[in-house]
Amino acid sequence: MRIVSGDFGGRRLRAVPGVKTRPTTDKVKESMFNMIGPYFDGGQSLDLFAGSGGLSIEAVSRGIEKAYLVDKARPAIQTIEQNIAVTKAVNRFEVIRQDARRALKILAEQQVRVDLVFLDPPYKLQKISKNLAEMVSLNLLNTGAVIVCETDQFANLPEEMPSFRLWKRQDYGITEVTIYQFEAGD
Repeated sequence: MRIVSGDFGGRRLRAVPGVKTRPTTDKVKESMFNMIGPYFDGGQSLDLFAGSGGLSIEAVSRGIEKAYLVDKARPAIQTIEQNIAVTKAVNRFEVIRQDARRALKILAEQQVRVDLVFLDPPYKLQKISKNLAEMVSLNLLNTGAVIVCETDQFANLPEEMPSFRLWKRQDYGITEVTIYQFEAGD
C-alpha cells in the first residue's frame, strides 16, 4: 500500500494487522480519486471507518486541508497514527477512536462541516444510508459535499436518497464504488 499521488506521493503505508480490516487497493484508490478530483483546493474530509487511514491520507496529499479519521478498533488507530507520521503533517489530521454514531455526534458538537466523506464500513455492517441521514440531521455536510462509498457488489445502495444525488457508480471486481453528492434542502 502506498500514497498514490500529491504532496506525499510514493510513500509506503502500513496495513492494519490481521484480517478484520480490508484496505482499499492502490488501483481502486487511484480510480476513486480520478472520479472525484483528482486534486482538491482545501476543504475538510471525514473517513468514518478509517481502517489504515489510507483514503484520508491520500485526500490530504491531494489538497484537502484537514481530515477527520474515525475508527473504533485499537489496532486501526495505532496503524492510522503510524501512517499519518509518514506524512510529517500530523496537524492536518484528527484521529477519533469511537464508533461511527458517537463520532458523528462529537463532530457535530465541534461544529465540523466536511466537503468529502469516505464510507468504507466492514461489508457485513453496512448502514450507509443511515450514516448519511445522520450526517444530514447533524448538519455535518457542506452543500456539494462528495460522499464516496466503497462496498461489495451486494450492498445495493439506492440510486435515490433524500438530499443526495447519485453521481457515479463503478465496479472493480467484488468492490463497488458509489459516489453521491449532497444537495442541501432538496
